[in-house]
Amino acid sequence: MEPRFVVDAMLGRLARWLRILGYDTLYDPAWPDAHLARLARSEDRVLLTRDVALTQRRGLRSLLIAAEDLPAQLDQLHDALSIGAVAPLSRCLICNAPLEEIPKDRAWGLVPPYVFCTQEWFRLCPVCNRFYWRGTHWERMRVVLERWAPGGTLADDPGRRSAGSGGS
Repeated sequence: MEPRFVVDAMLGRLARWLRILGYDTLYDPAWPDAHLARLARSEDRVLLTRDVALTQRRGLRSLLIAAEDLPAQLDQLHDALSIGAVAPLSRCLICNAPLEEIPKDRAWGLVPPYVFCTQEWFRLCPVCNRFYWRGTHWERMRVVLERWAPGGTLADDPGRRSAGSGGS
């Protein structure tokens, strides 16, 4: 079973990338330390933090993230927990819900016209109704995802599954 995470306010970018990599990751910058610890214990999550005092609480699985930049933080997680990309682009970056792949026609009128015309692959968050597609941001994300995917190739690349996929 893959680890699930709860992330403190100082690691918002890391929380977002854990979701991109496919990990169930709870994050809200307003949550106080006591709430983070309670979530980690009650839901058997690993608490990721930059707060030394928080990692010293009893009965808590936690990891002190020493690095300040995202690549080094991801490296530290990989070294400590042997994580990689489990299900890239399968979780909502806003609310963490699992995304649903939807047929293109269901996106009609709900995404910008240019996006609808140039994309073949869409995912939808059933909780916050946010749409995801392979846009210009994809290639930038793909560089990081390739590094974390099993075997060094992005197994869940929606563009590789659909020959007509547009975008970059």
